[in-house]
Amino acid sequence: MKKLGIIALALFIQTAFAQTNRFVYQVTMKPDASNKSDIKTENAYLDISPEKSVFYSENRIKRDSIMRTRFQSGGAIEINRDQMESLRSKINYTVEKDKKNQKTFFKDRIGRDNYSYEEDRPINWKISFETMKIGEYKVQKAETDFGGRKWTAWFTTDLPYQDGPYKFGGLPGLIVKVEDDKGEYSFDLMKNYKIADFPTLNQFGNTIKVKRTDFLKQQKKFIEDPMSFMTQGGGFMQTRVGTTGGGIAAPRGGGRNPAEMRKRMEERTKDEAKKNSNPIELQ
Repeated sequence: MKKLGIIALALFIQTAFAQTNRFVYQVTMKPDASNKSDIKTENAYLDISPEKSVFYSENRIKRDSIMRTRFQSGGAIEINRDQMESLRSKINYTVEKDKKNQKTFFKDRIGRDNYSYEEDRPINWKISFETMKIGEYKVQKAETDFGGRKWTAWFTTDLPYQDGPYKFGGLPGLIVKVEDDKGEYSFDLMKNYKIADFPTLNQFGNTIKVKRTDFLKQQKKFIEDPMSFMTQGGGFMQTRVGTTGGGIAAPRGGGRNPAEMRKRMEERTKDEAKKNSNPIELQ
């Protein structure tokens, strides 16, 4: 009986340790360089396990859930376009950190395809002795230059995690708040709770692994000439006009000729690029 009790205790501890912890951050952004008064706010999740962590948009999970329900119904359930529009996110990327190998992977869409690259720049922190209280946590200050911005982070050792939102991490504690010096991007921890496991994120199209520099080139090319991605040879993979599986949805209403569809898609892409002309990473 004693051995059974020890085994049961060991299994309980193992199960508890294996649980995934979800940290909810409020992300505040000024994505339009020409209109800094346009402030966007939404929540994002940082799910952490002993092996890895994943940072992604809360709205993405909600949209995925709607799409999954429709798929499981065989298309019987109609999608509420207004609801889906309200769940559009400025955080279209995911960031996954491999704890064992100390690697960070960034994933985002360009056109119809998914791109993934390994972050090749270390984040070098300068830790200060300055401390304060944020909510219930005692936090300590740290600063770094990353992606063309100067960042100030406040981390806590009250929680047993050395991680943070977006690509940030590598401090001796969990980042509770991190903000750039211009006040254009900030991540603020709101709450945390345990979940059973990492959710499955829907993925449409191909996944192309590239170097970070190649990703940036493709991203720039797409913004400058989105239609080059709609023909063979324009991108790494061929992209079809009018697909609803890509980052640019097909225009509403059927029966339009291809030239009109291409024009509308190009206008929408350029409009989206303008609204996102102040990215989190400037270089």
